[in-house]
Amino acid sequence: MPKQKKAPAKSTVSKKRINLALQGGGAHGAFTWGVLDRILVSDRIEIAAISGTSAGAMNAVVLADGIMAGGKEGAREALGKFWRAVHEAAVASPFQRTPFDRMTNNWNLDYSPGYLFSDIFSRLMSPYQSNPMNWNPLRELLDKQVDFERVRSCNQIKLFISATSVRNGQVKRFDRTRLTVDKVMASACLPYMFQAVEVDGEDYWDGGYAGNPILYPFAYHSDSRDIFIVQINPLACQKTPKTAREILNRVNEITFNASLLHELRAIDFVARLLDEGSLDPTRYRKMFIHLIADEIGFDPLNASSKLNTEWDFFKHLHALGYAAASNFLKEHYDCIGDHSSMNVRGVLHGCSG
Repeated sequence: MPKQKKAPAKSTVSKKRINLALQGGGAHGAFTWGVLDRILVSDRIEIAAISGTSAGAMNAVVLADGIMAGGKEGAREALGKFWRAVHEAAVASPFQRTPFDRMTNNWNLDYSPGYLFSDIFSRLMSPYQSNPMNWNPLRELLDKQVDFERVRSCNQIKLFISATSVRNGQVKRFDRTRLTVDKVMASACLPYMFQAVEVDGEDYWDGGYAGNPILYPFAYHSDSRDIFIVQINPLACQKTPKTAREILNRVNEITFNASLLHELRAIDFVARLLDEGSLDPTRYRKMFIHLIADEIGFDPLNASSKLNTEWDFFKHLHALGYAAASNFLKEHYDCIGDHSSMNVRGVLHGCSG
C-alpha cells in the first residue's frame, strides 16, 4: 500500500458537500482509489452520496464500510487493504506482462500468453460452459473485506449501485439499506467472463451497459448539487481503431458511455430550461458537473490493462488519481456549489458531432 499522505493543514473554509459518480473499469478502478484517497484527506470536502458501477461499486462499498468503522482514516485504510487484497488474490493469475513489457514499462497485457488465450477462449465458450461451478474469487474477496451489515447501516453517505437487467436491458438501482454482496457482484458481472448474477429472481449483468454510473439519484436523493464524475472510460478517442481488438475495445467504450451521455444531456436540458425560466425552480434544480480524469496518464493504457492486477500498476494508477484530484481541488474548488467546471455542452456537442 502506498505511504499514507498526511491531511492538509486545517482550513477555516466551510466544507462543501459533493456527490461522487464512480465508473467501472476493472483494475483501472485503482485510479478511483487514488481520487477517493485525496478527497478523504481534504478537510474542505464532505461526501454526500456515491453512485458506483462495477469497480466503482466496489470502491463505494469499501469506502462506506471504512467510514463506519473509523471515519475518513478508516475509509482510506479500508480502500488500501482492499486493493492490496485484489492483488494478492490474483498473484498467480495467468494474466502477466511479458519480460519485455516490464522492461519497457508497458502496463498492457496484449502479448501475455494467458491473456491472449483467455481472449480467444471467451469468444468460443460462454462462462456457463467454461466455468459451470460459477466460481468467482472476487466475490469471496469482497465478502471477506466488507461488512455489508455495517454498509447497510451507513447513514453518513447515500449509496446507489447499478446493474443491468438481462431480461429487459434496463438499469436496476440497488440502494444502501438492502445492499448485499450479490448486488455488488451483479454490478460487476461482465457476461463474457462470468455467469449472470441472480438477485430476487432476476438475472443481472454489469451496470456499465445501462449506467456507468447512474446520475439521476443525485437530483432526487442528495442535498448536494455537485456531481463529480471520476472518469476511467474515455469519451473520445484520438484515432480510428484498425485492429479487431482495438475495434472491439472502442465499441465497448462507446456502449459503456452511452447512458452517461444520455443523462448528461438530460441534466443540460433541465439547466437550459431553468436559465430560460421555463421550469419552476422550486421543483427542479440545476446540477453542477465536474470531471476528474487523466487523459494523458491513461493514453498508453488499453482494455487489456484492466486485467493487470500487479501491485506496482495499482500504485501507479493510485498516484495518477491522487494527483488528478489534487489538481482539480487546486484549480476548481471555488466552482463547487456555484457552477459546473466541466463544459457539459461542449462535451455533448463534440460527442454528437
